[in-house]
Amino acid sequence: MRLEQYWGVGPKTAETLRGSLGEEAAIAAIEAADVRALVDAGVPRGRATRVLRRANGKEAMDLFGTRDAREVYDDLLDIAASYAVTEHAADRVRVLTPLTSDERREERLDDVLEARDAWADLSEADREAVLSAFAEYDEAGGTDRAAVECALALREAGLRGGTFAALDGVDEEGLREAADALAALTEDGVAAGADERLDRLRERATAARDLADSAFDVVETVRERGARDADAFRSAVVEYVAEETGLTRGRVESAGPEGAVDGADFVGATLRTLADELESEADERAAEVRAELEADVEAGGADVDAVASAVGTIAFLLSLARFAVAHDLARPVLGGDGVAITNARNLFLSGDVQPVTYAVGDHDLDIEAPHGNRVAVLTGANSGGKTTLLETVCQVVVLASMGLPVPADAADVGRFDTVVFHRRHASFNAGVLESTLKSVVPPLVSEGRTLMLVDEFEAITEPGRAADLLNGLVELTVDRGAVGVYVTHLAEDLSPLPDAARVDGIFAEGLTNDLDLLVDYQPRFGVVGKSTPEFIVSRLVANAGDRAVRQGFEELASAVGEEAVQRTLSDAEWAHGEE
Repeated sequence: MRLEQYWGVGPKTAETLRGSLGEEAAIAAIEAADVRALVDAGVPRGRATRVLRRANGKEAMDLFGTRDAREVYDDLLDIAASYAVTEHAADRVRVLTPLTSDERREERLDDVLEARDAWADLSEADREAVLSAFAEYDEAGGTDRAAVECALALREAGLRGGTFAALDGVDEEGLREAADALAALTEDGVAAGADERLDRLRERATAARDLADSAFDVVETVRERGARDADAFRSAVVEYVAEETGLTRGRVESAGPEGAVDGADFVGATLRTLADELESEADERAAEVRAELEADVEAGGADVDAVASAVGTIAFLLSLARFAVAHDLARPVLGGDGVAITNARNLFLSGDVQPVTYAVGDHDLDIEAPHGNRVAVLTGANSGGKTTLLETVCQVVVLASMGLPVPADAADVGRFDTVVFHRRHASFNAGVLESTLKSVVPPLVSEGRTLMLVDEFEAITEPGRAADLLNGLVELTVDRGAVGVYVTHLAEDLSPLPDAARVDGIFAEGLTNDLDLLVDYQPRFGVVGKSTPEFIVSRLVANAGDRAVRQGFEELASAVGEEAVQRTLSDAEWAHGEE
C-alpha cells in the first residue's frame, strides 16, 4: 500500500513523510495511529489527527451522518484530551473513533472505569506525584529511562493490578539500577557523574591537555618563579603541573622526556605525554564503566521493556480516567433498541446545570419515560433546552460508541449505524431546505439503524410546509425502524402521529426574581409544551424604561392574555418584595 492511498494523504503530505520517515516507517506510523511520529515528521497536528482517524476507523467514522454530529464528536474529544497526562496521550485521545462491536466497547469501558476508580482513590498528593512523573516523562520524550522513572513513581503512588498490571512483579531495585544506568549512558559514551574515578581522569586529562596547548605560557610562569638552572627548572615544572592537574609529582616526573634540548622542549614533551596517557586511561575506564552500566540495563531488560511499553498505555487510560472523574461519568448499558438517560448532563455547558431524564425507543431503565415509542416530538418554550437535550442525547450515544463512560447517572444505549444530529440553522430559503433534506434523509433510508435528532424544521421553510415535512419524517422514521427525536413548535399543526410516536413538552414556569425566564428543563412525557409568551411580555413590560415603549408592550399583553401577564408581573413583584 502506498501513502497516497490513505485518506487525507495527498502528494505534498506523502512527500513530507517520505523525506522524514521513509515510506515503510510512515505507513507503520499511520497504522499504529502514532500522531507524534507524523507531527515530528512535519505534518500539522490537525491533519495528522484526521488522517489517523480515517485510517484506523474509516467504517466507524460513518456513524456521524451530519456535520453537527461530527462537531459533537470533535468537541467531546477536545474536552477529553484536555485531561491528558502527556502530549502523546492527548494525541491518542484525539484519534479515538467509534468501535464496531459491543465486545470491544465493553473491553474499553472495563479499562477506563478501572483506571477511573484507581484515580478517584488516590490522595491529592499522590495525584500530584503521578502528574509530575508523567510531565517529566513527556519532557524527556518518552525515553526508556523516563518510562522507568515514571513507572517507579506510579508504583510509589500505589497503582497496582488491573490497568497497571504491567507494573506488578517488577524488581524495583533492578529498575532503579537500570534507570541510573540508562541515565549514565549517552550516545557519546558515559555521562559525567556516573563514576568518580572516570570523572577525575577526565578532569586531569583535560587539565593536562590545556597546559600542553599553552606550553610556552607554562615555561614563562615557571621562569617567573626564579628557577636558575636546568635541574631547578625541571623541578619547578613538575611542581607547577602537579598543582594544576592534581597529580602527584612522581606521576608528572614519569612523563618527562630523556634528553630534552631545552626547557620549552621539556615542558611540551612532558605535557603531551601526560595528556595522552591520561586520556588513554580515561578511555579505558569509560569502557569498563560502560560495560558495567550495560550489564545493569541488561539485568533489568525484561522489566525495562515491560514498563516502557506499558507507561504509554497507562498514560492514555489515566487521561480518560481523569476525564471520567472530572465529569462524574458512568458506565452505559450497551444494547436495546433505543436511548434512555437518567439525570444526564450536557458536557458543553458550565455552571449549575439541571440534569434531565429522557428516553426514546425500547429501554430497560426504571424511569417514567414511556417504552416503545420510536419517535418523540419535543415541544415547548423558547430557550427551554430542547436543542440542548438533543445535543445531550448525541453526546451520550457518541461516547458510548467509543466505549467511554457517559455524563448520566444511568444510560441504555442501543446500537446505531448512523447518528443524524441537525441543529437549528436560522436561514430561510430553498437552498437551506434542500441541503438539510439531503443531509437527513439518505442516512434514514440507508441500510443499518439510524438515530435522528433534528431541531426545528420550521426555521428553514414556512410553518405549514414544515409541519407536512415533519409529519413525513416521523412516518419515515417509524417505517424504517429508526429512532428519533424531532424538535418543533408546530405540534398542534401536525397530522395524527403514528402509534409509535409521542409528543413531549418542556414548560416555562414563570420568571425569576431577576425577571429571567424560569424553565423546568425536564420534559413532560405525552403532553405538548407551551411557549408561554406571557412570561416574555411580562418581562418586557417590567423592564421598559420608556413610557411609550411600555405602553406598546402593554398592548401586546392584551394580545397574549392580559390577565396572564398581570399575574406574572404580580408574582415577580411579590418575589422582589419577599427579598
